[in-house]
Amino acid sequence: MLRLDNLIETGLDGEYATTLEATFFASSAAHPPAPRADLIVPISTLANDTGNDASVPPGFSLNVTLPRNAVTVYAELLASGNGNEEFWYFNIANEFLSALPPGTTFGQGPFREVRILVDGRVAGVAFPYAVIFTGGIVPTAWRPITSYGAIDLPSYFVDLTPFIPILTDGSPHNITLDVASAESDHTINQNWFVSGLLQVQLDSSSEPTTGNITLYEAFDFANTTTAGSVGTNGDVNVTVGAKRSIRIESDIVSGSGKKTQVVFTQDLEYQNVQNYLDNAFVQLVDQTALGKVSSTHNGVKVLQDDFSFPLIINFTVTSPDGSNFVATFDHSYERTLLPSPFILGSTIHERQLAGGSFHTAPTGNSGTNGRSNNTLTYIDLAGNTYDREVTAFLNNITFDHQGGSLAPGAAVHEPFSLAPSQAVVKARLPGGRQIGG
Repeated sequence: MLRLDNLIETGLDGEYATTLEATFFASSAAHPPAPRADLIVPISTLANDTGNDASVPPGFSLNVTLPRNAVTVYAELLASGNGNEEFWYFNIANEFLSALPPGTTFGQGPFREVRILVDGRVAGVAFPYAVIFTGGIVPTAWRPITSYGAIDLPSYFVDLTPFIPILTDGSPHNITLDVASAESDHTINQNWFVSGLLQVQLDSSSEPTTGNITLYEAFDFANTTTAGSVGTNGDVNVTVGAKRSIRIESDIVSGSGKKTQVVFTQDLEYQNVQNYLDNAFVQLVDQTALGKVSSTHNGVKVLQDDFSFPLIINFTVTSPDGSNFVATFDHSYERTLLPSPFILGSTIHERQLAGGSFHTAPTGNSGTNGRSNNTLTYIDLAGNTYDREVTAFLNNITFDHQGGSLAPGAAVHEPFSLAPSQAVVKARLPGGRQIGG
């Protein structure tokens, strides 16, 4: 939990100036150094005067030349929906957009798939977690507890080792990141920010790595479905689904003669159910992304990602002119992750129940009834554990309990005092709807 009241500038925009401090300890026989990659290759714009993530669409590409003795490559991807894609899970399929009142939401549907391609071939994908940033929909719902991932975005992992026989030929190869939808042309709105990195492990020999891709089963895009109805009363109900299966196998021979059979698989599913009721004064979203990602080298698991990302939102306008509304959120992050042999595997269960109200008046905007309950449990492969439950109401922490081997020795307590309303400037809403000013 990071307490940030987010009163910055008009529209709740701004940047955090953050100072990070790290303490390093010398390794010893009792505490050996952590495993690490031999080489890290950025997948970014490499800009040194601004953020070096890339804005898509269109897709972002760069050429990468790996050492010829590389034997494993793991990709870590970051992706964030912004602008007209901030509330991508609220976007409606294009064929039903005209059935809604203007300004209700954007088109291009709610499904998003982050893809990484090697020389134009899909190497892996991610069904992203829906991050709700501070100020999103109901600002008071995220005070003082932000939505999970709002300050530390989740990342996604793909084993590119099956492509080693191609990547170690000494020539540059194209790496592309993009984001696709379930629409017929797979396009999205503006924009997503994407970036990533490659963790590369080298062989002890300087001789080139060789091998072959023995099986490649990966379609360009996920298999998607869209179904819906428009009632005689104007209610719109739409369901978008997606499934994705990838299997890539390779036989690799290092310069030192070690033979490795690599099997990388992904089996992912997605469903988004949207209900627009009472002339779209009530908007309901029920979305789930889940899946299993696995990679084995000679039968030994080196990457695992079992995840489930459920999200339920009820957004209800409570005044005829649309100036007042309430919203509730049920948001979970369930993930067992072994990113690579270089990073400790862990299991995280996190659930956030939040909500609040927004009111517009001539004297200014205010948010009330901001409330949140968060529960988190963590365990890693080293046996470390941590659990925490935090409850907030009216911008105050009302309950805070920590446990597990990583918990601090002293309990955290904060005073509770009523704060009937909180001045807010503007709420950011799906479809760019403007309420307050």
